[in-house]
Amino acid sequence: MASMLEFRTPGFNPYAVKYSPYYDSRIAVASAANYGIVGNGRLFCLALGPQGIQIEKTFDTNDAQYDLAWSEINENQLLVACGDGSVKLYDIKVNEFPVMNFHEHKRETFSVAWSPVTKDTFASSSWDGTIKIWSPARKEALRTLPVGNCTYSTSYCPSNPNIVSAVSTDSHLRIFDLRTPVNAQYHLTTKIPVHQPPPFPLPPGVAPPAMPAEILTHDWNKYRDTIIATGGVDRVIRTFDIRNPSAGPASLIMGHEYAVRRLAWSPHAADILLSASYDMTVRLWTDGSTMATDHAYPVRPGVQLGLMNRHTEFVTGVDWCLFGVGGWVATVGWDERLLLWDANQMLRGKTY
Repeated sequence: MASMLEFRTPGFNPYAVKYSPYYDSRIAVASAANYGIVGNGRLFCLALGPQGIQIEKTFDTNDAQYDLAWSEINENQLLVACGDGSVKLYDIKVNEFPVMNFHEHKRETFSVAWSPVTKDTFASSSWDGTIKIWSPARKEALRTLPVGNCTYSTSYCPSNPNIVSAVSTDSHLRIFDLRTPVNAQYHLTTKIPVHQPPPFPLPPGVAPPAMPAEILTHDWNKYRDTIIATGGVDRVIRTFDIRNPSAGPASLIMGHEYAVRRLAWSPHAADILLSASYDMTVRLWTDGSTMATDHAYPVRPGVQLGLMNRHTEFVTGVDWCLFGVGGWVATVGWDERLLLWDANQMLRGKTY
């Protein structure tokens, strides 16, 4: 058994985990009482030290917390997406209260992301069918992007601050370009039907469900900035190249037994990603992009490289540490646990 650190969140079921972009010793967990159905939320700001994982600060909210994002401009600040439709900005150095409260969403805010390039805006998405772009210095949203149905996940392109992505209940991946005119489409430039069968034959044994299903998560590749991975209720992870939206998926990655809840591309390798699922597992994959191509089948089947099955409930969050040799990851689940472990060990054939 490889090394693993554990922290418990008694009375609170985690929904998201993020390493600090500034320190490898700081991590945060957004959580909710009663699995997020009813009750309050708690943000855990944690420090990793010789004594293991210690609480640095906690912040309680009146409603569930579904996602979080560290500020890209202040090492002590972070955002929380809340069940009452608000996004709250907390500062570890300021006791108790959010330093800002952004509240325009009409239903649960389920996702929040900070712009990694210009660092001066963040995005939130909600069950109310909108994405909102905010400045941390203003209470009113800068823009509202209509999606039209429950939007589970939003993100920024890692290389272009004007490009925002989203996935939602209607089984589409949407790309917005904020430089385009606000016409009837509200900056929508690309809309990819995730479940549409590819326009060419699939390799033998690779036949994912073609019925539309909710897309719960997506992530941009850190090295190939036109590649996005999606995952959701049909258990299949697909990657798309947004330069060629009609081409269908570039990779199909199958193996989870229940819905894929969270995805994260590695910040250390272009073909590696982690997925967390309601099947209580975390899986490490290659999308197949570094392997030899079978030209008869343009879609690459992804390959599972490792499996972590130490959670005993739905796994809801996963994140990579940006620092060090490049393999430490954090996972959280509804079993009231945060686990920190080394995916490099998994790549070397150790089991968790």
